[in-house]
Amino acid sequence: DHVALGNEEWNPWEGDEKNELVASQQRFEANLKMINKGRSHLEQTSLRVQIWGKAAIGLYLWQHIFGGQLEPADVSAPWREGSQKAGKTYFSFITGPSVVPGYFSVEAENIVLVLNGREAAKVAHATQWLRYAQTLIQTRKIQRVAVVLLGSEQCTNEWIQPYLKRNGGFVNLLFVTYDYALVNEEDVFQWPLGVATYRNFPVVEPSWSMLRDPRSYLCNFLGTVYKNSSRETLMEILKQDGLDKLCWIAAREQWQPQETNDSLKNYQDALLQSDLTLCPVGINTECYRIYEACSYGSLPVIEDVMTPGDCGNSSMYHSAPLRLLKTMGAPFIFIKNWKELPAVLEKEKKMSLQEKIQRRKKLIEWYQNFKAWMRQKLINTLENSFLPSDKG
Repeated sequence: DHVALGNEEWNPWEGDEKNELVASQQRFEANLKMINKGRSHLEQTSLRVQIWGKAAIGLYLWQHIFGGQLEPADVSAPWREGSQKAGKTYFSFITGPSVVPGYFSVEAENIVLVLNGREAAKVAHATQWLRYAQTLIQTRKIQRVAVVLLGSEQCTNEWIQPYLKRNGGFVNLLFVTYDYALVNEEDVFQWPLGVATYRNFPVVEPSWSMLRDPRSYLCNFLGTVYKNSSRETLMEILKQDGLDKLCWIAAREQWQPQETNDSLKNYQDALLQSDLTLCPVGINTECYRIYEACSYGSLPVIEDVMTPGDCGNSSMYHSAPLRLLKTMGAPFIFIKNWKELPAVLEKEKKMSLQEKIQRRKKLIEWYQNFKAWMRQKLINTLENSFLPSDKG
């Protein structure tokens, strides 16, 4: 096909190739001009959004849902930041105790404010941030505000309502955790609770062994057992048939907010070594444990009952918690009573490793898709609300 001349190869099409190379170079330069023109046009119409992460769920949003990086990597640093381009939007993110109203650079006209509204002291702190944002709007330093709120576990979030634009306030969009009855998919959206980033739960990358290795335990539950709660029932049922011997169970009587390196590793090992993670209700049905189990391919078994309070208190949702996860087709096991657990574990014993591997793959893939979907939903909602309309 060809003749070797010394170290060179003879090429009968050399002349044509030179012409093609020149034409190709011209096409490349023309394309580059078009891309640059398009890019400058895009930069004129694109959105700049600064996220102020003043609640731990901000880390779930940025690192887990957006897959964003933070500098410095040290979680105890007083100031951490990151940025990324997504859709038509350039996002920057800042967090840390040194991010204080009036003492940092406001770098965008559009702000996403991540707040904790779980209890009175947190609400007071969140209110200071909202007032600061309101001042910036009044002085035309910023134009639009969205809030991502860690809401109350009983959905008593009335304090935020006067700040919503529809009630005469300035907050354009609200993304809120738990089954808040005012979620309408117009200006109020449900947001996932996610993993306990305040306890330094990491971003977990699925590995070959996580997907394929046999696991030592049928199930796990590491957590607090409150008096007169369904968790007491769960413990009794596990002890009855010696099921607690097949599961990694570490119950304590008092809640411990602080995680040590050892306790975090212990918990992660339990998730990694169990086929199922038992998720009894606490103050709310939705808990960090659900998302943490998904991270390790351990299928959540969820006590599917409404908790006391104002969550989903319209007749439509009265007996149906976790509507965000259910709407997204979460492949979990939902049970109404822990008395159903022995039958679930009996079925588990009979499953082959291959069936469990397939289930793990499905769970991990679902969770990755769920995070990607939430990311896209946030971006689309911000762009639809904040970008100037092309109509008229």
